[in-house]
Amino acid sequence: MPHALALPVHSDFIIRKSRFVGCVEPCDGREAALARVAQLRAEHPSATLVCWALMAGGHSAANDDGEPGGTAGRPMLEVLRHQDLAGVLATVVRYYGGIQLGAGGLVRAYTDAVAQALLQAEKTPITPQLTLRCALPYALEGWLRRALERDAGALLDVAHGSEVVATFRLPEPQVAALRGALNDASQGGVRWLTITPDEETLVDPPAR
Repeated sequence: MPHALALPVHSDFIIRKSRFVGCVEPCDGREAALARVAQLRAEHPSATLVCWALMAGGHSAANDDGEPGGTAGRPMLEVLRHQDLAGVLATVVRYYGGIQLGAGGLVRAYTDAVAQALLQAEKTPITPQLTLRCALPYALEGWLRRALERDAGALLDVAHGSEVVATFRLPEPQVAALRGALNDASQGGVRWLTITPDEETLVDPPAR
């Protein structure tokens, strides 16, 4: 099961006169990652470079920022993968000390900067969430709202017409029980609907 970080964690050490300042922190996507890297450049104007690696939204990215290809961002990304982390950004600010470390030395330095930071990390399991949509009688709207609050779900949208159409997210382990209870409460009066391609879908199989 993938894990998220509760809070940012840091490392700071010197290898052969080069200083490496590492940080691993929660991040929800590439746009936020680029903004954070820009912030670090502003905070460390005399630094030589800022390398980074991102695991978020099922995607990954890595940037060597001028180091020889594959010696910085990629090793940092591999540490995140081996730790089974998601929604996380690793950055390393380097102040060059005038002594070249070689490819192997760079890989070790950037790997250690991330790994040492993660030694202090508080990790929390990420529970998969599913998005569902159903049409239900008005009399059951309150029932659904209470069930979502009880099961750590979130009501995303409600449309009122001849019936209530509700779109909501729910932790995956809670889905089967809620569907069954709602079907029972409505005596089969709930219709489970397909949602848009950008959302998860959970629909009953077509009748045969």
